[in-house]
Amino acid sequence: MDPIKLNKAAGPHPVRAAEIHPTAVVHPSARLGHNVTIGPHAVIGPEVVIGPDCIVGSSVLIDGRTTIGRNNRFFHGAAIGAEPQDKKFGGETSYVEIGDNNDFREYSTVHSASGEGEKTRVGDNNLLMAYVHIAHNCHVHDNCVLANAVNLAGHVEVERNAIIGGMTPIHQFVRVGAFAFVGGASRLPQDVPPFIKVAGNPVEVAGINSIGLKRNGFTDADLINLKTAYRLLYRSGLNVSQALERIATDCELSVHIEELMAFIRRSDRGIVR
Repeated sequence: MDPIKLNKAAGPHPVRAAEIHPTAVVHPSARLGHNVTIGPHAVIGPEVVIGPDCIVGSSVLIDGRTTIGRNNRFFHGAAIGAEPQDKKFGGETSYVEIGDNNDFREYSTVHSASGEGEKTRVGDNNLLMAYVHIAHNCHVHDNCVLANAVNLAGHVEVERNAIIGGMTPIHQFVRVGAFAFVGGASRLPQDVPPFIKVAGNPVEVAGINSIGLKRNGFTDADLINLKTAYRLLYRSGLNVSQALERIATDCELSVHIEELMAFIRRSDRGIVR
């Protein structure tokens, strides 16, 4: 198949048409940006849009109504945009949206959403290691790391800068808060609030994610404030409602404390205890 000529120049690098391996199958209706590379035996469906500077490796499948930003890498065997593994799915029009600068390692999967007009979303600057599964209607925000064989059930949300250890299954509709750290081989049946560490099966809380927070520019004052909130939430013997009342009076109401409290108040499944 001839390279697909696309778009105008962008940035300081030379612009070339998409480079497509002769064994790849790219539907004529697919839209490929400049400097895209399609590897051997890859398959690209008719409604796929791939932004500039992406690398699609060998035997990768990208199908469905999938839109991909720039500078993403898809390693061998990744499968993106297939129909959801949802018995309620009836062929409705749904989507996958992927941002910029993500790595999808070997055999990772991202499924299309279930429900008319719904989306499965992956933001920017994420690392999805080998065999990660992102199910229908999930939303992975920015700067997240999902280690090998993390499995997200439908409608899971992973907020920015979260890290999830390998072999961790996450129940449908669960939310993992910003800057949270989940140890490997954990099991998450409930929401993980922002800024904390959890691990185990059954899962247990293990304090504030101090190292991760420091690496991301949180100050000592921020950490002290969050540790106070953590103790009220998990070590005081108070129930969640009582703990939130005490956090509002005993902690400095910084943007991080406000985010923590708002997350807990929005929790439908309840937070890990």
